[in-house]
Amino acid sequence: MKIKKLIYLFCLFTIPLLSQESAAKTLSPQNANYDISVKLNPETKMLTATEKLHWKNITSVPVKELQFHLYLNAFKNSKSTFMIESGMRHRGFSSEKDSAAWGWIDIDYIALEVGVNLTQAIEFIHPDDDNLYDRTVIRIPLEKEIKPNQEITLNIKFTAKLPQIMARTGFSDDYFLVGQWFPKIGVFEDKGQRGREEAGWNCHQFHANTEFYADFGNYNVDITIPEKFVVGATGVLQEETKNSDGTKTLKYKAEDVVDFAWTASPLFEVVKDKWKDVDITLLIQPQHISKAENHIQAAKYAFEYFDEKLGKYPYPSMTIVDPPFRGLASAGMEYPMFITAGCIWGMPDGIRTTEMVTIHELGHNYFMGLLASNEFEEAWIDEGFNTHFENRIMDKYYGKKHSFTDFAGFHLGDMEMSRSGYVGMQNPYIAEINRPAWLFKDGGYGTLSYNKPAIVLATFENIVTEETMDKIMKIFFERWKFKHPGGQDFIDIAKEIVEQNPELKNRIDVTQYFCQTLNTSDICDYKVSSIDITENKDEIELSGIDDEKQFHSSEPEDDINYISKVVITRIGDVVVPQELLIQFEDGSEIKEQWNGVERIKVFKYKNPQKIKWVKLDPENKILIDMNLINNSLTLEPETGVVWKYAAKMLFWVQNTMVTMFF
Repeated sequence: MKIKKLIYLFCLFTIPLLSQESAAKTLSPQNANYDISVKLNPETKMLTATEKLHWKNITSVPVKELQFHLYLNAFKNSKSTFMIESGMRHRGFSSEKDSAAWGWIDIDYIALEVGVNLTQAIEFIHPDDDNLYDRTVIRIPLEKEIKPNQEITLNIKFTAKLPQIMARTGFSDDYFLVGQWFPKIGVFEDKGQRGREEAGWNCHQFHANTEFYADFGNYNVDITIPEKFVVGATGVLQEETKNSDGTKTLKYKAEDVVDFAWTASPLFEVVKDKWKDVDITLLIQPQHISKAENHIQAAKYAFEYFDEKLGKYPYPSMTIVDPPFRGLASAGMEYPMFITAGCIWGMPDGIRTTEMVTIHELGHNYFMGLLASNEFEEAWIDEGFNTHFENRIMDKYYGKKHSFTDFAGFHLGDMEMSRSGYVGMQNPYIAEINRPAWLFKDGGYGTLSYNKPAIVLATFENIVTEETMDKIMKIFFERWKFKHPGGQDFIDIAKEIVEQNPELKNRIDVTQYFCQTLNTSDICDYKVSSIDITENKDEIELSGIDDEKQFHSSEPEDDINYISKVVITRIGDVVVPQELLIQFEDGSEIKEQWNGVERIKVFKYKNPQKIKWVKLDPENKILIDMNLINNSLTLEPETGVVWKYAAKMLFWVQNTMVTMFF
């Protein structure tokens, strides 16, 4: 009897401890878990699969219906929302009219494991538009609601036809990139989450200008494919079995991820490497093997930088895919533990597109993968932050002025390239950054989701200092990893950290800055309008058009010979703090600090020396300023500047002609 009591007491105290230890190891909510067995027929481009979904309601309200994404139906015909919005073109690739090029997905059977068949209850819905022909989202009403913290299991059978690659997924000859390929449950958001007024499903249609949003879970995926194919996938390969029919089955496992993608080709060369405890696998085209080190080294730079600036990469592996030339529409895509990069044979080492794409897509394992923001509704949180870090990493490891291009005498940094993409817009007023991706109906999605937010963040960083920005980003990452942050969550943290420092708090209004740059299409543009110099006379009227009547003088009074007036104009509507550097003829300088609010600001000086030149933002901190040329003014123009720009123009003309010839 005593032994039984001891066993009982042992279990009573140790089982909860073991459960706590197990829970402590869980990184994410793991509320959308998938077991999938899929077989690919490379000849017909068909997938046949079974799926078991374990889904848990982690909100505070009951769920009365289920909603799923059927992304492959975007390629079903020319009438889908994706095809209409894209004009049947995406990333420069067009859809073929041949029926073999179309793709689709059908749910053949779906039922609750308790025995309730839901197949006949499937209904196509269109939450974003009135396109009755779009088949990318379904709802399934439930007879019994799913209570908070209740878990259900669904058994699903589905068939899919992969499209010819034009956007992220599909086939090209015998190369396959299989992404967004299975019935994928939407995200049921709780009241208050990302500002929601009521709980409900977030399950958008597949649009041309958007990517994805999903909950975290564990994936166990079995892939059956002919033996000759080399396979790469999200997760870690657990087992490989050869089958009697000439196929093989590969079992993959991935934990705490928001998606699962895979690739297959008989032509891949496999290159293995390692960064710390992360296994790196590069699947590269044979003709690109000379670029293997470019991919690998770029990935190591990215891991190193993110590890230092954000946090630890929590997964054991990373697979990098180099698509063939005819499959380049699948290049530059991100999935957890799995990215596609891309390169072109013969590309000079000084043109670092391969490195840039590798770093950018790997970065998405943080921005999208770990910080699982809603790419449909707030693309800038994912793409903007990721582009900002891409700029940082490229400029650090490859050189600030030539990280993107260092070839044939032409130099361009990655940050410079991002800035030029924004300030070079034909119409920067076309839209604000912060809008759902599919509502960029008049264009601008790419620039306003990637380039501009990256420059907005870089400008903010320059104002508050890199050290402060690093602190903000680390707190943001630690507080929101394995969750679904919204843009306001970042702004709240930025405000929290800045207001802890009185100097920074007085320097910038965080809420105002991000409201102006994210929620409006207003631009930033400051100009040095004029420098006026007059000889000092006792009767001179010293009052200016500025209310402060700033007046700087040199002692003694008898030596004052000139009165100088510098006029600064705020042309744009975005207000940012400014610095002004004034140099006099004897080389002496004065630096001014200004909050940037007034439309016209006048600075006045009494000095025995004339002003030589004035430069606004002398350290080039305000990268969102649309026109840097009007930021300086000199009273002694140098002809060398004219020849400098003339030489640059001739260089551009020459290289444009060479490029056109190539």
